[in-house]
Amino acid sequence: MKIEKASLYLIKMNLLHPFRTSFGETKEREMLLVCLESEGEKGWGECVSENGPWYSGETISSCTHIISEFIIPWIKEKELFHPKEFKDICKSIKGNQMAKACVEDAIWDLFGRLNKKSLQKLIGGTKEKIPSGISLGIQQNPDILLDKIKAALEKNYQRIKIKIEPGWDVEIIKRIRDQYPNLPLMVDANSAYRLKDKDIFVNLDRYNLMMIEQPLQYFDIIDHASLQKELATPICLDESIKSVDDARVAVEIDACKIINVKPARVGGITETLLIHELSELVKVPLWCGGMLETGIGRAKNVAVASLSTFSLPNDISESARYYTDYIIDPIFELNDDGTISVPQGFGIGVDIQEEIIKQKSIKIM
Repeated sequence: MKIEKASLYLIKMNLLHPFRTSFGETKEREMLLVCLESEGEKGWGECVSENGPWYSGETISSCTHIISEFIIPWIKEKELFHPKEFKDICKSIKGNQMAKACVEDAIWDLFGRLNKKSLQKLIGGTKEKIPSGISLGIQQNPDILLDKIKAALEKNYQRIKIKIEPGWDVEIIKRIRDQYPNLPLMVDANSAYRLKDKDIFVNLDRYNLMMIEQPLQYFDIIDHASLQKELATPICLDESIKSVDDARVAVEIDACKIINVKPARVGGITETLLIHELSELVKVPLWCGGMLETGIGRAKNVAVASLSTFSLPNDISESARYYTDYIIDPIFELNDDGTISVPQGFGIGVDIQEEIIKQKSIKIM
């Protein structure tokens, strides 16, 4: 497979509702999309970095630079026999996991279309449907949040995740538990706390949570190990896990009992498969997180979540949950049992609406 042409687009998507976490509120989402062409086929990838370094140190600007100045020129010089070779091509680039993942995703999609295989089949996914959870941002008041939980349960989402921050934590969870004592419930702090705040999590320990996601700093593993010793509730690491090596260290020192795998955060599907293999060995459950992806990124995540070790409900909701426009066909819909069906078409399994992309984006290269 020889990459004959590469294009990079900056697309702006409007959210149906603002989404607030401990590090800010998102009303519209800008995304980088890469399109690679070979032998008359196209493969698409999506970069989930944000305008600013809020979730990670990567931004749209930094990813544009890394992709256009380094990654694309390098892959155009090579003939690729399998997408896993991409990791070796980019091994001299330190960090920049989201930039790498964006291009690698496009390579996997292109490879699947050229070889007439679905991404799920290429990576060894086994599930026809994946369990879907929903992530609810910080709201203006508890009543609004409870209304959103009620609406999510009416749609049969299999798990509810609540974003928390200092001042919006224990009392909010108490309100939820008073109304929904048996609800599959977890909280996500997005690194908003420090080890000195451990009493907050000791208090949360009383509320039968599935997990507490990334309570401490985004780069930390050591303090999470200290906190986990104080809690019966499993800690789930997210931002701290940027590679299979991070996952191995976290498991070895008991810093977590669950791992949220975002393929874009760890550098792509190939690294995700290594974490999947680690999970099989050490028996730590995985689930797939989300970054407000468009349909392109969502399709990749659905295929990844079909791997056997992704045993908990994922942050992969229906397409209609977030955006007013769609750039794939068909869109992802929630089944009556709170699952999402895994696409079986070639590559990521969905058709790309290129005309809509052209209307809503700026072509960078």
